[in-house]
Amino acid sequence: MSIFFHILVTNVLPMGIMVALGVVLQRSFSLDIKTLSKLNFYLFSPAIMFDLIYRTAISVSVIGQVMLFFVIFMAGQYILVESVVRARGYEPSMKSAMRNSVLFYNSANYGVPLNQLAFAGSKETLAIQVLIMMTQALVPNTYGVYSVNAHKTDMRQVWKTILSMPIIYVIPLAFLLRGFEVPIPQPIATPIGYLSDAFIGTALITLGVQLGSMQWRISRPHLIDVGLSGFLRLIAGPALAWLIVWLMGLDKLTAAALIVSSAVPTSLSSVLLAVEFDNEKEFASQTVFVSTLISIFTVTAVIFFLRIEV
Repeated sequence: MSIFFHILVTNVLPMGIMVALGVVLQRSFSLDIKTLSKLNFYLFSPAIMFDLIYRTAISVSVIGQVMLFFVIFMAGQYILVESVVRARGYEPSMKSAMRNSVLFYNSANYGVPLNQLAFAGSKETLAIQVLIMMTQALVPNTYGVYSVNAHKTDMRQVWKTILSMPIIYVIPLAFLLRGFEVPIPQPIATPIGYLSDAFIGTALITLGVQLGSMQWRISRPHLIDVGLSGFLRLIAGPALAWLIVWLMGLDKLTAAALIVSSAVPTSLSSVLLAVEFDNEKEFASQTVFVSTLISIFTVTAVIFFLRIEV
C-alpha cells in the first residue's frame, strides 16, 4: 500500500495538477498550442537529454544490454500494435497515431521519478533509465516524425523535417563531450540547466492545453481504440519486457529496472507530434490522459510482483 500512495503522491498527483493547470489556462486564454509544441521539440527536450547524458555515468556493458533489450522490445511492441492496426482497418493518420501511442512511452517525466522511487535512488538503475529515455527521445524525433508525415507529404520533405530535429545531434554530442571529459563553459551550462528544468513543466502544461482545447466526449469506437492502446502499453508492454529479460538472462536488478521502465504510460511525445503535425490530436491526448490515470494501478502491480530489493 505504501508504494501505491508514494506513486500517487510523488508521480501521478503532481502530473495531474500540472495538466489541470494547462486545461485551466487553455479554457481561460486560448493559448497557442503550436508554439508550446515547438518550445518542447526544439528547446526543452534537447536540453534535458543533453544534461542527463552528460552528467550520468554509464558503462559500456550496460549500454550494450539496454540497447539490445530496447531493439527487441520495440520490435515486439511494433508487431503487437501492427496486428491491432490491421485488424481495426485504420485510416493512415490513425495508423500512425495508434503506433505512436504504444511505441512511445513516458520514460522521462514519469519514468525517471518512478525509477528513483522504486529503486531507492540507485545510480545503477538510473543509468539504465537514462539510456531508455535517450532512445525514447530519439525514436519519436525520427520514426515518429516519419510516421505522422509519410502519408501526406513527399519523402524529401519528411527527411528534411527529421534532420531539423535537434535531438538527433544532441545525443551523440553529449556522449562525445562526456567521453572526452570536455567541460561545459558556465555561460553555456547555465542556460542548458534552465531549459532542462523547464522541460517537465512545459510538456505537462502542453498536454493540459491540448486536453482543454478538445471536447471531453469520446464516441464508442474511439473509446475502444483508447482502450486497446492502454492495454498494449500498460499490460502487454511490461509482460513483453519480462519475457525478453528472462530470455536474455539479465541479472535481477537490471531486469527489474527494464521491466519498470516499460510499464509507464504513453509519452507526451505522441501528443506533441500530433499537435505539431496536425495528426489525430484528440486521440493522442486521450491516450496519454487515460493511460496515465490507469497506470496508477498497473505500475503499482508491476512493482509489487517484481519484489524489488535494492
